[in-house]
Amino acid sequence: MKIGVPREIKRHEYRVSMTPDCVRTYIKHGHSVVIERGAGEGAGYSDAEYADAGGCVERDRRKIFKNAEMIVKVKEPLPEEFKLLREGQILFTYLHLAADKHLTEALLERRIIGIAYETIQPDDGSLPCLRPMSEIAGRQAVQEAAKYLEKPFGGRGVLLGGVPGVRRGNVTILGGGIVGMNAAKIAVGMGALVTILDISQPRLAYIDDIFGNRIQPLTSNAGNIRACLRDCDVLIGAVLLPGAAAPHLVSREDLSLMRKGAVIVDVAIDQGGCVATSRPTTHDDPVYKVDGITHYCVANMPGAVALTSTVALTDQTRPYGLMIADMGVLRAVVASNALRRGVNLYRGDLTNKPVADSIGIAHRELSV
Repeated sequence: MKIGVPREIKRHEYRVSMTPDCVRTYIKHGHSVVIERGAGEGAGYSDAEYADAGGCVERDRRKIFKNAEMIVKVKEPLPEEFKLLREGQILFTYLHLAADKHLTEALLERRIIGIAYETIQPDDGSLPCLRPMSEIAGRQAVQEAAKYLEKPFGGRGVLLGGVPGVRRGNVTILGGGIVGMNAAKIAVGMGALVTILDISQPRLAYIDDIFGNRIQPLTSNAGNIRACLRDCDVLIGAVLLPGAAAPHLVSREDLSLMRKGAVIVDVAIDQGGCVATSRPTTHDDPVYKVDGITHYCVANMPGAVALTSTVALTDQTRPYGLMIADMGVLRAVVASNALRRGVNLYRGDLTNKPVADSIGIAHRELSV
């Protein structure tokens, strides 16, 4: 199969969808890989390293899209890339369609085959291609919150870990999944008071077993959320419904319960955010205030730690990409239920039901 690796053009996106080692593996399987010049520089990989691995480095991105049977990316295509995609071409990347009806409609019109990292799901319910980025974003969330709590950045002037004799910072985490657990690890390590809210009682019991009395696990309901908003210095949105838009658990009116200068980090922003006042931001303009509350809603948080993120991501996506390249899409989805769930778009049809339900577009099962 002819595989194309374009340079990411999303603002401050430094990750790349293949490392030189990935390219070397695809070449060994008999495939050809064309990489856009400079695609790996942000993650520390030179064009020479890709060439040494057997890849072809191409200056003209239009040629990459024109000739490739499968385009492998990190982030969803931007409008200037829509026209480069063609019918039947495989797009293997994070898509996050549930939060963007315009993107979904544009890709449906192009009649591509869209396979989304975030909905690849084995029968055990895990999300292997989303997990590493969730781990990274969860850990980053607390780092960013701690910074924006500082007075020069418009925060309350609170040190999360406190000092002897002074109240520690209070962190509330909405969601006890991968993002939430990793955020809790960092927040606890920094010495903060931490509360995690989740709707699953077994999950809360597991969190209690892991952290013991170092955190407070609470059932996620309106009353408990509102009570936590009154006390917290930091709110981290870590809610995930695979493929679907995130539910709004905090309304605009709820912000009045929070202390001025408190910080919200909405990691769920890729799926629309779990705070009603959240909107996507970028690394060069990451925060804004609503009613005196700082909102950090960067949609590609792991892009800031591009080397770590690229290695973690490609370790998980490489086996699935190779399966697609080796077998073709239809044979691959027959062989792998995980990949079948990853197919969001197939030649003009929206084939993922949670995505379809979130944006109100008709759903059609993939038929193989």
